[in-house]
Amino acid sequence: MKVPYSRPHLTDAEISEMVETLRSGWLTTGGRTHKLEKEFAAFCGTKHAVAVFSCTNALHLALLAVDFRPGDIAVLPTLTFGSTANVVIHAGGIPLFVDSDPKTLCMDPEKVESSLQRLSQGETVSGVRSPLDRVKVIMPVHYAGQMADSDRMRKIADRFGMRLIEDAAHANPSRYRSSPGAPWRRCGETADLTCFSFYANKCITTGEGGMVVTDNDDWAHKVRLMRLHGIAKDHSLSTSSWEYDIVLPGFKCNMMDLQAAIGIHQLRRLHQLWGRRKEIAAAYDRAFADVAAIETPTILPGRVMSWHMYVIRLRLEKLSIDRRRFILELDRLGVGTTVCWKPVHMHPYYRERFGFTEGDFPVASGEFKRAISLPIFPSMTDEELNKVIESVGSVAEKHRL
Repeated sequence: MKVPYSRPHLTDAEISEMVETLRSGWLTTGGRTHKLEKEFAAFCGTKHAVAVFSCTNALHLALLAVDFRPGDIAVLPTLTFGSTANVVIHAGGIPLFVDSDPKTLCMDPEKVESSLQRLSQGETVSGVRSPLDRVKVIMPVHYAGQMADSDRMRKIADRFGMRLIEDAAHANPSRYRSSPGAPWRRCGETADLTCFSFYANKCITTGEGGMVVTDNDDWAHKVRLMRLHGIAKDHSLSTSSWEYDIVLPGFKCNMMDLQAAIGIHQLRRLHQLWGRRKEIAAAYDRAFADVAAIETPTILPGRVMSWHMYVIRLRLEKLSIDRRRFILELDRLGVGTTVCWKPVHMHPYYRERFGFTEGDFPVASGEFKRAISLPIFPSMTDEELNKVIESVGSVAEKHRL
């Protein structure tokens, strides 16, 4: 038996909705997309939700919505998927990378603050030397589905006059509170704009897909315009009107009804899907609690975790093999894994453009070398779960020092 790293969980409801969409004669942005937007906004507790083709598009449009311009700077973690940084480049901006919190692997707010302080004093920080007033956005990433310290990020953003855009590709249905007595808030309620992913392995999927949520009317309007060529009037539900005006040089990244047909039912089943993810995570926690070579995820008290990923970290000093060999042995045993992620500053484009070395962000670089993402998906059977647990345990025991 082989256990894949991920597998989507689709039911007859998604399939039937897709078939009905195909038979309707309307495949692109239409009634089903608008329905998903309305239900997703209600789920997040926000005024607006705007569906796009991917979370990458969502992040890009969110930057442009807050008037992020060429030469502006965005603060973001180096431990993220490349899209978080790439959209800053696409917008003509400059990424200011920050190291990770060693417990959660989210962006460390202490290091965000110190980076901005140093920049304000004229220092070169993370390859960036620019006036502080060019730093326009802070973009925390909710690593693996555990929300970053949103209130702390908000205070920093407000102090320095910046916008807060959260990369919530993993964080559905994550929750956050800043202290034990504080109210719980949904992911989507803590930032100026929040961007979600519906990629195939995410907590809910539309195959490809993304969503921008916000309470700001102007930003939502601008995202809607830019997702479809900057056309001022939405003709997606009408074939009778031929006249339109382009008011912005927009893009072509609208969500199709074909995608939304899946998403509508995925959203309605989200708590069921999340329930299974929690069961799997709990089983891993129990199984690896006493394995000396494995460190399980640390979840802070003020967080509700989506469990998009379950990331173990190897205690390499207790093993006779490195992370690469550990993964290869799991693969031979039939267990699929991945690594999330190689820090952005270590990739050739960013390394060469900004002059980074691997050690510039020691937490991210060090934790990357010992991190492995294990399979965790709602359609995972108990047999598959036990196979992963047994395989990880056997490799750890075989190479224990």
